[in-house]
Amino acid sequence: MADQVVQAEGLRKSFGHHVALDGLTMSLSQGQLYGLAGPNGAGKTTLIRTLCGLVRPDAGEARLLGWRMPSARVRSQLGYMPQDFAVYEDLSVIRNLEYFGSLYDLRRSQVREHAGELLELVELSDRRRQRVSTLSGGMRRRVSLAISLLHKPRLAFLDEPTAGVDPRLRRSLWDYFHTLAEQQVTLMITTHLVEEAQRCHLVGFLNAGRLLTEGTPQQILRETGAENLDEAFIVLQDRGEQAR
Repeated sequence: MADQVVQAEGLRKSFGHHVALDGLTMSLSQGQLYGLAGPNGAGKTTLIRTLCGLVRPDAGEARLLGWRMPSARVRSQLGYMPQDFAVYEDLSVIRNLEYFGSLYDLRRSQVREHAGELLELVELSDRRRQRVSTLSGGMRRRVSLAISLLHKPRLAFLDEPTAGVDPRLRRSLWDYFHTLAEQQVTLMITTHLVEEAQRCHLVGFLNAGRLLTEGTPQQILRETGAENLDEAFIVLQDRGEQAR
């Protein structure tokens, strides 16, 4: 059995009266491409930030690569792309990559070698010298994605990485995510576009801080009797409301 690189047990987190995570338990194995799908406000970002150790849960615990979070031991092996832009707008694209690479103790030659591959992937090679403040919102998101994968992490959490991306580039990004998974990189990718989750090995449907279900896309379609994952999510939401 593959090693479990993500383990969460009974995670609870509230912000005032709002329950963001409601006793959530899950695990991911090495090399899995996991799609976390659900509407805005479902708790996807809170879950990722809690798993990464950026938010402390009110109850429960999370372990990454065997270490209880938060743990500094995991940082060099962890990639995180936040939903908000995590870039320095007064620096150029390549200077951003060089700066964040230095935080991971990468040599400039290492940064430039991998940066070339990543900037080509996100279609920003011709803008490498351009100041980030002059880029569109979608381009800034692509810079953030490149930064999160620059140090070749073993485990990556990508929060809405394809938001604002055209269909052709979206397909290229998903092909790359599958390539990383084949190289035994574990990825959790959030999306509010449920049909994107069809591309993942496993899918978890999150709503109101609870996992409605998880499994392969085929398993979820069989479970719900739906023709596609959008319909499956509606069926699962209706079941959850009826059970309350």
